[in-house]
Amino acid sequence: MDYISGYETWLVREKRAAANTLSSYLRDVRQFAAWAEEDGLSLTQVGQEDVKRYAHFLEKKGKSNATVVRSVASLKSFYTYMTAARCVRCNPAKGFTPSRIERKLPAILTNREVDLFLEQPNIGDTKGCRDKAMLELLYATGIRVSELIALDTQDINLSACFLRCRGKNKERVVPLYKAAVRALSSYISDVRPQLLENPGETALFVNMNGERMSRQGFWKIVKGYQEKAGIHKEITPHTLRHSFAAHLLENGADLKSIQEMLGHADISATQIYTQVVNQRLRDVYAKAHPRA
Repeated sequence: MDYISGYETWLVREKRAAANTLSSYLRDVRQFAAWAEEDGLSLTQVGQEDVKRYAHFLEKKGKSNATVVRSVASLKSFYTYMTAARCVRCNPAKGFTPSRIERKLPAILTNREVDLFLEQPNIGDTKGCRDKAMLELLYATGIRVSELIALDTQDINLSACFLRCRGKNKERVVPLYKAAVRALSSYISDVRPQLLENPGETALFVNMNGERMSRQGFWKIVKGYQEKAGIHKEITPHTLRHSFAAHLLENGADLKSIQEMLGHADISATQIYTQVVNQRLRDVYAKAHPRA
């Protein structure tokens, strides 16, 4: 019996798993299945000691604590399905928790680094005008890259200076600052029509072939402008999301409002930015105070 195919169907139909979650869980389970097969185990024979051995195997291979924790979480999910499907009597991953990882504070850019990064696209050409609009919108709103590339033209209201975003939990409305509105206006009126192959395309941001921008395509754009700006910090699309939240907090925004704009289901996920801001203040103090 192909247990993994059954698990995939269960994730899609019963759990309505997001595409990224589905991909991650299936990858982890397939890697475990390959390890178990080499060890002479079928997926229905696995016990908790085997799960522990597998976690140790990943650690010995140099996998990060975060990867080990995630892999065990994937196995817990898989064996929840196997138990429900009566393929096994109990969940061998249940009750086992690998060493907890120390949560790292998210990396953020300084205000000057944000300015430098956003100055890089050449708005005089088609690609630069589009890239400028995407980057300004990302920093203006703090939306996720998956939400950015999922935007359609009807999700933007330039006259009212806001966008409507369909996130993980619910739809939300996020304001836009004027520079982002100007960049979007130029792109929508002057550049997007030139890029479209299909006049019926609804995607707000399209690639140079006129099709909806992909995550990989946008990631390459971000890395290209990081190199061009000469910024040595690692910049990803999520770096701009983190910077958006931390900068709002630094300038007096309340956590509840930031939570709503980020689309966090739980405010505990937003509270991490309080630690980020406090750490920055400590760093500034240590560098600037003559007796520090």
